[in-house]
Amino acid sequence: MEILPNDPLNSLNQKSECEKRICVIGAAAGGLIALKVISDSAYVKSGKWSVTAYEARTNLGGIWFPSPPVADSYGVPLTPLYDSLTTNLPHPIMGYTSYSFPPETPLFPRAHVVQTYLESFAAHFNLMPLIKFGTTVLDARWESTQWVITLSNGEQLAYDHLVVANGHYHIPRIPDLPGLADWVKHGKAFHSVWYRKPDFLGNKVLIVGGGPSGNDIAAEMCTVSTVVVHALSKPPAADDLSPDNLILRGRAIEFRANGQVIFEDGTVEDNIDHCILATGFQNHLPFLEGSSMINKSMPPDIPPLIPGELFNSTYHIFPLEKHLFPLQTRYPVSSVAFMGLLMWTSPFPLMEAQAHAIVRAFADPSSLDPITEAADIIARAEKLRSAGASTSLAVAKAWVRFVEDEQWVYRDELYEFAGGVGSETGTPPIKVREWEKECFDLRAEMRSAWEGLEKSGKAGEWLKDVGKNGVQDWVDLMYRVLDYARRCSSSASARL
Repeated sequence: MEILPNDPLNSLNQKSECEKRICVIGAAAGGLIALKVISDSAYVKSGKWSVTAYEARTNLGGIWFPSPPVADSYGVPLTPLYDSLTTNLPHPIMGYTSYSFPPETPLFPRAHVVQTYLESFAAHFNLMPLIKFGTTVLDARWESTQWVITLSNGEQLAYDHLVVANGHYHIPRIPDLPGLADWVKHGKAFHSVWYRKPDFLGNKVLIVGGGPSGNDIAAEMCTVSTVVVHALSKPPAADDLSPDNLILRGRAIEFRANGQVIFEDGTVEDNIDHCILATGFQNHLPFLEGSSMINKSMPPDIPPLIPGELFNSTYHIFPLEKHLFPLQTRYPVSSVAFMGLLMWTSPFPLMEAQAHAIVRAFADPSSLDPITEAADIIARAEKLRSAGASTSLAVAKAWVRFVEDEQWVYRDELYEFAGGVGSETGTPPIKVREWEKECFDLRAEMRSAWEGLEKSGKAGEWLKDVGKNGVQDWVDLMYRVLDYARRCSSSASARL
């Protein structure tokens, strides 16, 4: 890009007292914690760094900020948030470690409570002046020594670093299955991004997808449909709590024009009136794809790992050092960080740890070790293959899914890196606590018991004054709820 004498980029490219200018893309949970941690650093407080976030919407919060099911410029709603959504994690392990939910907050809060929490977080740490709302980053490209970004208001600005925190719950993933595109074309199937509440769509409805939204939508549709067929990769055995009009099936493999759907075990369901696809979302980075800063395709098989380019397979961004920093040769590895890509985790505190690691890497690029990280990436690929991911696509799908203790090890390693030898970030050594691990593993039992307490009207009594004395109040409550769940289960077993 040619910079003309009177171009605003000309003055921006001249170093002032600010040594690093940092651009954060997105002001949802990831962007907010990045703003908080970066602005808390000695580098910003001394005036050596500055940080600004750009948010396309009129308020912060991302998926937690509601929007009607109306198409945006990409032809889909701004958020997949449905009316009844509650968290599937108890908020004491969901929230940032630096900021708790208010006392007496329901253990599994509704979406509007999470949105209020994020707004309160931003106000408490004075982040609002750092956010430019209603402003989309249209393009970001590395020019010589800086990132040049083009904004929706026509401005072009230069930054030393980017933090990509635009989320990955926007562009729907529609499975490539025989006949399904025709169902979508004729309005017989739609993605769950459009779903808001259980409306009557016919006597027999199919829900595809076994994630949290698929489970919630299947349960809700049972209240308005005669029959609901729920297709999952690994259908569980029906239990006494399953609605009588719910049928569990395996993976759907073919959609026929006459309303038939074929499943992988050969089962056929006739007379399907409508299908809701809770089939996930794609990684979407249009501001990097237009300028060829990322290759939107499947990366080559590894080993060996030859990090010439960065790839977006739509399932994962690859290869990333520490699941954050792009191992490629087009621009400095430490010049950009991709937040919040990992799944099956407790995302807010995980992104908080990522933010501390980002400050360390931006402050000291030499702290990154591409050779060691490349070896770790190859080792992860081999581990996933040995666990059954036999194709490149299977590896890509599994890459961001953290299982067993992986998220806890990762969080501890990020904090160790952030406050490691030679670090000047002042990051405290925040270790994952044992109750976080235990309560995360038992979250489903806890949620079921909590829903029972809410239905019985007892939840308010259980919440009275909880949280006023700090986090231990919440820990004690979660273990009380788990004990209640076990007692209820024992009583139910005794009645059989």
